[in-house]
Amino acid sequence: MNPRSFLRRACLGAALFAAAFQGLAADFPAPKQGDWIVRDFRFHTGEVLPELKIHYQTVGDPAGEPVLMLHGTTGSSNSMLTPAFGGELYGPGQPLDATKYFIILPDAIGTGGSTKPSDGLRMKFPKYNYDDMVDAQYRLLREHLRIPHLRLVIGNSMGGMQTWMWAQKYPGMMDVAVPMASLPTPMSGRNWTLRRLLTESIRRDPAWNNGNYTAQPPGFQLASIFFATATNGGNHSYMKAGPNREKADEALQKRLANFRGDANDHLLQWESSADYNPSVGLERITATLLAINAADDERNPIELGILERELKRVKNGRAYVIPASEQTLGHGTTGQARFWKQELEKVLKTAPRIAPM
Repeated sequence: MNPRSFLRRACLGAALFAAAFQGLAADFPAPKQGDWIVRDFRFHTGEVLPELKIHYQTVGDPAGEPVLMLHGTTGSSNSMLTPAFGGELYGPGQPLDATKYFIILPDAIGTGGSTKPSDGLRMKFPKYNYDDMVDAQYRLLREHLRIPHLRLVIGNSMGGMQTWMWAQKYPGMMDVAVPMASLPTPMSGRNWTLRRLLTESIRRDPAWNNGNYTAQPPGFQLASIFFATATNGGNHSYMKAGPNREKADEALQKRLANFRGDANDHLLQWESSADYNPSVGLERITATLLAINAADDERNPIELGILERELKRVKNGRAYVIPASEQTLGHGTTGQARFWKQELEKVLKTAPRIAPM
């Protein structure tokens, strides 16, 4: 592949961004920025957006084996460039060594540098779902980057759920699929109930004003921290940070002070998961699949037996469950690549390469 055919030269802002990351993760090349405008993008609802911008970052040589990396809800590709994630994966000799792999990190619809409600449309923004996000990612690869086949699709949390969808929707597109912190089952149980409580808290806040607020609704911050505390972090981690009431209050105040986000952006992000259900097509998966979950994941409880049951329907699928410990972080455990990078390295070394369809 010729990088000049699809990679735009970084502007000053991108250069500053890359320079910032050099200090955080000096062991892998600075990410390069890109934007692609999709004309007349049609959503699953039939709504059409005249211009949909998909922002993405890449790490490594475009001549390397392509890897698609998918982030979590309300996050962005930046979450996969941190020392704890990219710093454990993309450096020399690491599982996704950037001298061997070409790592593509898109910002999902509604997040990061991609088109989102806070750009101006607010609640007039089309009501998108995971199918729309996966469709946009696929088109970015095929129409813009001209990539016919991937060595790996890997995603965390929302990105993990979308990896389950990728593996069955485009079974000949990848050799290996690694969904993390997710289950191949309809959105349900505690996971959906608390998402619904979060979105209802935003909608019922008078300050939200049907999305036409002039300042972020106060209920949005509280509901978001409440949700994150209830569904992410792990019991050991919370006890370590708050061994008494005073320390727990101090940790909570830091979380409240550091919270950032836009209520409309977050609202549509959380609601986009409502019709997630990859269980209907698991038999279509042909890639080697490694599902990575944490034993203390609050959103995807291992004790329900769902992962073990559904993996039986995947021809080349297996699971790796990270044991709970004083170092794990519940649903956030998979955001620390040190817990699973050896398993990823094993599957990349042994998985056969599938001829592109």
